[in-house]
Amino acid sequence: MTGDASTAAASVERATDALRRGDPVLVHDAADREGETDLIYPAGAVTPAAVRQMRNDAGGLVCVALGDSVAATFDLPYVRDVLDHPAAAAHELGYDDRSSFSLTVNHRDTYTGITDEDRALTITELAAAAADPAGTDFASEFRAPGHVHVLRAAPDLLADREGHTELALALAGAADRPPAMVVCEMLDDDTGGALSPAAARNYADREGLVYVEGAAIIDRLR
Repeated sequence: MTGDASTAAASVERATDALRRGDPVLVHDAADREGETDLIYPAGAVTPAAVRQMRNDAGGLVCVALGDSVAATFDLPYVRDVLDHPAAAAHELGYDDRSSFSLTVNHRDTYTGITDEDRALTITELAAAAADPAGTDFASEFRAPGHVHVLRAAPDLLADREGHTELALALAGAADRPPAMVVCEMLDDDTGGALSPAAARNYADREGLVYVEGAAIIDRLR
C-alpha cells in the first residue's frame, strides 16, 4: 500500500472510530461532484448543541439520511416521485441522476419543530426508529411537513450512488451505527459558496475532528 493509500485508509478508520464514539466527522464528496464538505453526525448522538454547531459552523440544510430498507419500511418516497406539480417534472442535476430528498418531518412531541431542542428530538427519534423500524409506527411518531429533511439512500449505497447520503451511511455501517446519519453542508461565510476542502481541513484541525475524502470511503467501503 502506498503512502497516500495508507493515509486515506487511516482517515476512514479514524472517521469510523469517531462515529462509533458519537463524534462528528467532515466528509468531502469529490471535486467533480458537488464539491462540498458535509459535517456528519450519527443521528442518535445529536444534541441541541450539535444542532447549533451545524447551523452556526456549517450553515447548510440539516438532513437525516436513512437507509433504503428503513425508508421502505416507513413508506418514505423520493419526494420528486410524489410531487404533483410541474416544477417536479424536470429535475436535472449537474452532479447526479437524482436527488435523495424524501419528506420533511417533525417529531410529534415538538412544538414548531425548528428550535435546536425540537430538531435534536426529531433527529434522535429518527435514529431510534431506524434502529427498530419494524417496531415503529412512523405516522404516529412523526408529522409532515416539518423542519428536518429526510434523505433516502440508494439501495446498494456506494455501488449505486456516491453522494453524501451514501457516504455517511457506509460509514455508519462500518461504525456499527444504525442507518440514520445527519449531514449538513459546510458553507463559506465570505463567498457564500461551498467551504473549500482546505478550509474544511483547517476547521477539522481546529475542532479536533476527522476530515476524510469521499474517494477514500469509496475505496475502503464500497
